[in-house]
Amino acid sequence: MQKLKLGVAGLGRGFTLMLPTLRRDPRVALVAAADARAEARAQFASDFSARAYDSVEALCADPNVDVVYVATPHQFHAEHALLAAEAGKHVLVEKPMAISLAECVAMIASARAAKVHLVVGHSHSFNAPILCARALIESGEYGEPRLVAALNYTDFVYRPRRPEEFDTAQGGGVVFSQAAHQVDIVRMLAGSRVTGVRSVVGAWDPARPMDGAYTAFLSFDSGAAASLTYSGYGNFDADEFQNWIGEMGNKKERGARQRDTFASSGDEAAFKQSRSYGGANFRESDVEPHAHQNFGTVIVSCERADLRPLPTGVMIYRKGEGRLHPLPAPKIPRAEVIDELYDAVVNGITPRHSGEWAMATLEVCLAMLQSARESREVAVGQA
Repeated sequence: MQKLKLGVAGLGRGFTLMLPTLRRDPRVALVAAADARAEARAQFASDFSARAYDSVEALCADPNVDVVYVATPHQFHAEHALLAAEAGKHVLVEKPMAISLAECVAMIASARAAKVHLVVGHSHSFNAPILCARALIESGEYGEPRLVAALNYTDFVYRPRRPEEFDTAQGGGVVFSQAAHQVDIVRMLAGSRVTGVRSVVGAWDPARPMDGAYTAFLSFDSGAAASLTYSGYGNFDADEFQNWIGEMGNKKERGARQRDTFASSGDEAAFKQSRSYGGANFRESDVEPHAHQNFGTVIVSCERADLRPLPTGVMIYRKGEGRLHPLPAPKIPRAEVIDELYDAVVNGITPRHSGEWAMATLEVCLAMLQSARESREVAVGQA
């Protein structure tokens, strides 16, 4: 079996969330990484007997790298993806793809010119229950999707942050970080193009000055509609609706949240860095996933049934009765990301989460911000 030789740009939180996948999936070999932190480079070199560079340029110049996984902060995604494509490397880039549509256009054009694949993820639309619900819809048994409802409540606002994570202009806040998940999910399930967005975005805690919540109404060209609600203010926990299975697919204790306090933004950033890969307080998750990952409650109302993806499968509600379409627990978390990447690079199959797909999601996220600023509906997808 051909292995994808992967180089990682950025050994921060995105990388640590993908690390269990990259360690366990036999289709991937971690061969190199780049990070500004010496301690992260040292741990990577030790853990994987691999090369570690202090710049993304050097990583992209490594002839042994087939694919560059761009997991740097949001504001650097475009720059680093362009470096990788221009070096002839396939690109897996974390969501959001970028923070402007112009950057997306440049990334797509660069990948096309270099004849390399561009895959964007992880977003939770890769989750097996979401893909299963889409397959059930495509079977035709339940009719066309008409309404999609998605809601999630977390403690996102109160997790340790770097200063730029409070700045929307640099890709901070919940719209760039979290709406990308929900928009991907509802687009996947609705199966058509978003045409209009009306939203409200909230920033309600002066001590944590970021976009912390939103609600949005999306119209689709099929006539379907979707409602999205997200709050990161740490009061209600949406995992209560998932029988206390957390976002990563592991069981959790009810109300198991902790708010850290810091004397300054510098102390907060230092604490976050200490918990990142290579830091003094880094702890890699060694818990086997109990079930599939999830992103809150999602319900798809089709013409003849309602479908609800769950960490254990998809509930199908029809004629007053509900039954579970079960899915086996994952052997490798987020293996669906490698499925898509591997099929693209090795088998030449166009990825579902392509640059064009992710650009359309970013367009919706940007429209949400614009709609909230201007208190009006914003048309999208007209190009």
